[in-house]
Amino acid sequence: MTDAALYDVMRHGLWVAVTISAPLLLVALVAGVVIGLFQALTSVQEMTLTFVPKVGAMMAVFWVSMSFMTGSLVTFFTDMVIPMIAGG
Repeated sequence: MTDAALYDVMRHGLWVAVTISAPLLLVALVAGVVIGLFQALTSVQEMTLTFVPKVGAMMAVFWVSMSFMTGSLVTFFTDMVIPMIAGG
């Protein structure tokens, strides 16, 4: 395996990691901002108010986007990783 091939697989793997994690991170960001604005407007400083809705929203998005995440990983492994292993 050449250095260029290794770097290409690493670059592609990092891109797959970014695309897989993006929905969860975006939902966490939006939920955090909305909850933070709500707390700032109402002066309610409850720790569970920040944690529980954020985790609930992330679990819902994870459940909805699980097929996309699995498909992305399967495509990456079948197109890039397994042929490199089989090729030597």
